[in-house]
Amino acid sequence: MTFNIERPGEGMRGQIQEKIDNLNKPKGSLGRLEELAMQVCMVQQTLCPQLSHPCHLLLGADHGIEREGVSVSPRCVTWQQMINFTRGGGGVNMFCRQHGFDLSIVDVGVDYDLSGIEGIIDRKVRRGTNNFLHEPAMTAEEMERTMAIGAELVDRCHDKGCNILSIGEMGIANTSPSSIWMSLFLDIPLDDCIGAGAGLTNEGIRHKREVLNSAVEHFFLTTKSRDLSSIKPEEVIAYFGGFEMVAAIGAMLRAAERKMVVMVDGFIMTACALAATRLCPEVKDYMVFCHSGDEHAHQAMLEGMNARPLLNLGLRLGEGTGALCAYPIIESSVRMINEMNNFDNAKITKYF
Repeated sequence: MTFNIERPGEGMRGQIQEKIDNLNKPKGSLGRLEELAMQVCMVQQTLCPQLSHPCHLLLGADHGIEREGVSVSPRCVTWQQMINFTRGGGGVNMFCRQHGFDLSIVDVGVDYDLSGIEGIIDRKVRRGTNNFLHEPAMTAEEMERTMAIGAELVDRCHDKGCNILSIGEMGIANTSPSSIWMSLFLDIPLDDCIGAGAGLTNEGIRHKREVLNSAVEHFFLTTKSRDLSSIKPEEVIAYFGGFEMVAAIGAMLRAAERKMVVMVDGFIMTACALAATRLCPEVKDYMVFCHSGDEHAHQAMLEGMNARPLLNLGLRLGEGTGALCAYPIIESSVRMINEMNNFDNAKITKYF
């Protein structure tokens, strides 16, 4: 599907900067908060930004590559955690409650029948992707349908009045497609993009590297080209992606199209953000990168995207928890530009 994403108009930038600089503080003294305020004002094209009805999409799906032993966790954990989320017992639940997020738990492709579970939105494409060691994870038609699901979920949030969105994932083995997307989209050696995931040993990491390198070799044989510039992003996304990841891409693109702020979580969601920028580079203007994990690969991916995360808390849970933890910082930036007095009103001499 296509998205009509426009970069925020530059006409207001000078006015926004003037307002920020005239708040009663030394120029630039609130650092990243000033940058965030500028970004939110630019997205909303206003001098008085507001954050309304924040929503969090928790997208669940399973991966065929899990069958190759690339994750320390078995795939049954995906559906078990999805049910746990409906009972309010996950990390994502706690942070959504704390920060007032409207949480939607969505089955996009879990390898389990969750249709009768109250609290789970059923958007299942099918029960898990194919094993991309041997064949594409999904068809082009499935990719399009899954992106449309992500877009539709954002439309539901927007209809509730949401203008800031965070996205999380639940999908055992989804660090594997994330590593491959990072390698192919940023042209970084694959071994440098692979880490321990949820807790692999050194031997587990070695095995994971072997499996993923073999999968990429098979992909190049299928495309009959090793020239990354000649391979369409859609081919890479469909060949390796998970349904929850592709839905996240669709959600990010639709949110940007609707001029919403998009909060980007950790390694998996950064990989989805990277893929989204390959489809529509304009989407990056709407993204706030919220958290960097300790793994070198995530830090390298952020650097490759010229993205500076707000937090590094050593989190590796997923679910969008890093993004949710960063929300109060974004909220502080909005309060800063709306609630701080300026030099004139405060009758303070402006000394710069």
